[in-house]
Amino acid sequence: MNRVRRGPFGALLNEVNTMQEDLARLFGRVSPFAASVVAPTGPPLNVWEDDQALFVEVDVPGVDPGKIDVTVTEGNQLSIRGARSAPDLQGATWVRQERPTGEFTRELVLPALVDADRVEARYEQGVLRLTLPKHEAVKPRKIQVNSPTFTPGPTFTPGPTT
Repeated sequence: MNRVRRGPFGALLNEVNTMQEDLARLFGRVSPFAASVVAPTGPPLNVWEDDQALFVEVDVPGVDPGKIDVTVTEGNQLSIRGARSAPDLQGATWVRQERPTGEFTRELVLPALVDADRVEARYEQGVLRLTLPKHEAVKPRKIQVNSPTFTPGPTFTPGPTT
């Protein structure tokens, strides 16, 4: 994060901001007992699937779509990299800065193998939308059961009861 020092309290404000960021990282963990599991550090995303594909939406407002790198490796590992430039504040002072700037990376293991050659990516109104078609090997298939020796027997028709 860019630090801007202006006025007599600039250094103090920078220290307070640094402390807030450290505390956010410390308490941003999913569980206080799971030291290796931390909250994601990058743009928020949603992932869902149907029988044919996985879908990912990533919030990346203000990021140049030409500078977003999307890769799929090993059939199920998705990586999204990019950078948001810091605004040029000539003669201005930050009052509050919550939108992160700089480089980001989101990496996740997908729940199914995907066909990397058919992945589609669109950027609309600050949202990166990915369609990742599932690999043919993981798509559900209807299997017909054949039996050359099976012949259906007579069907039972209930008659009148006496």
